[in-house]
Amino acid sequence: MKIGKRKAHAHVHESRGDIMFGAVIAFILIVFAIATAIPLISELAVSLSSKTASQMNRINLLPVEFTLDSWKYLLAKGGIWKPFLISVTSTILGVAIALILNVLMAYPLSKTEFKPSKYIMLFVVFTMIFAAPKVPYFLTLRTYGLYNNYWVLILPHIMTAYNLIIVRTFFKQFPKELEEAAMIDGCGKFRILFQIVLPASKAVLATVGLFYGVTMWNQYEHPLMFINNMDLFPLQMKIRSIVDGGSELQAVTMLQDANYTQATLSAVAVVFAIIPILIAYPWIQKYFAKGAMLGSVKG
Repeated sequence: MKIGKRKAHAHVHESRGDIMFGAVIAFILIVFAIATAIPLISELAVSLSSKTASQMNRINLLPVEFTLDSWKYLLAKGGIWKPFLISVTSTILGVAIALILNVLMAYPLSKTEFKPSKYIMLFVVFTMIFAAPKVPYFLTLRTYGLYNNYWVLILPHIMTAYNLIIVRTFFKQFPKELEEAAMIDGCGKFRILFQIVLPASKAVLATVGLFYGVTMWNQYEHPLMFINNMDLFPLQMKIRSIVDGGSELQAVTMLQDANYTQATLSAVAVVFAIIPILIAYPWIQKYFAKGAMLGSVKG
C-alpha cells in the first residue's frame, strides 16, 4: 500500500511539473509572439492615423485621429498595383516551377538503385557550403539575358539545396511496399510518382512551397541588382521607392488637403506587402509543422 501511495504521489508530482513546464513555455511563446507583432501593429497604427498625428509623433500602438486617407491614396493613385501583380505572378509561377523541378529531381535521388545519386548529392551539398561570388554571378545571369528581364525574379530561385534535401528525405521514407504493389499492377515510374507518391506528399510540398513562396515574395537583392526598368519593379522595390520618398511623393504630401505623410504612406506599403503572406499561411499551416519535421528525421 505504501509503495502504491508513493507511486501515486510521484505521478502527481510529475504531472504538476509537466503543467508548470508547459505554462512557462506558453508564457515565453506569448511574449515572443507579442514582441514579433508589435512592429506590424505599430505600422498599421501609423497607416490609419492622420497627417497631423504623424508629423507630431503622437502614434504608438493605436491609430490617432483615425483615417483611411493614406490607404485610399496609395491604392488608388500610388501605382502599387502593377508591382503587386508582378510579385504575385512571379511568386505563383516560381513556386509551381520549383515544386515540379524539386519533385522530379528528388524522387530519383531518393532511390538506392539509382547509383549516381550519392555523387549528385555531393554537388548539391557543395552549393550549400560555397556560395557563388557576386560579380561572377551577376555577369553569368546577365550573359543569359536575365538583366532587366521578368524571369530574373523566378529562375534563380527555383532550386535550392536545402529544399531539395527536404523533399528527397521525405521520398526516402515513403513506404516501398506501396510502390512495389503499384509496379506489380503495371504502373510505371511516372504514374507511381504522380498518382501514389505526390497525393501523400501534401505536407512536405506545402512546407517547401511556403519556403519558396516567402523567398520569391520578399526578394529585394535580385531586383536591385538586375532590374533598373521601373515597369518591371516587384512590390519590394516599389516599397523602397515609397520609403525613400521621391520628389513626386514629397510634392503630393505637401498639398494642403492631403491628410497623409511619407511616413503614413510608407506604413501602408509595408502592411500591404505583408497581407498576402498572412492570408496564405493559415491555409497551409496544418501541413507546415508536419512537413518541416519530415525532412529532418533522417538524410
